[in-house]
Amino acid sequence: MAAMNTLSFSSPISHCPQHNHPHAGWVSLPWVPFRSSQSMFNGLSLRVTNPRCAFSGRSSQTPRPITMMVKPAIQFILGTDEQTIPDVRLTKSRDGTNGTATFSFEQPSVFDSSSELGDITGFYMIDEEGTIQSVDVSAKFVNGKPAKIEAKYIMRTPRDWDRFMRFMERYSNANGLEFIKK
Repeated sequence: MAAMNTLSFSSPISHCPQHNHPHAGWVSLPWVPFRSSQSMFNGLSLRVTNPRCAFSGRSSQTPRPITMMVKPAIQFILGTDEQTIPDVRLTKSRDGTNGTATFSFEQPSVFDSSSELGDITGFYMIDEEGTIQSVDVSAKFVNGKPAKIEAKYIMRTPRDWDRFMRFMERYSNANGLEFIKK
């Protein structure tokens, strides 16, 4: 999840006992697969036995953030990734100050899980920088059954546009999308 972007060790490390390891400054951090029927988390957990001594090879006492990489995802219900890859259409104003991204999902997987997890609460684009969200979401029905979801994200500033494009670059790389300019 994108909820945890960085982790810092802020306690002083000068009081940690010095160990004579052949690779001073390197720490072995075991990765443990974590799966739970009660949790939506299906990734890898990081376990550090003694965080105060984890960086005993460093002489500086200033905390340094550890950036956690998050797989870019789109969600309609927080915590549940949408598995369907959308068709995305972008428009931008002539002066470049604003734009609109329209996402079209044919037979999205959220319809399969919404009865168990609840209603669609919005449109969330999640990556390592955080969450971009919109509430402009509409469903299309065919013969009384949900068939399509359209979501719009409106970018009102060049900064919004740049942030959205960084997300789309990460999302397209992770899902094999390509940009076609018309």
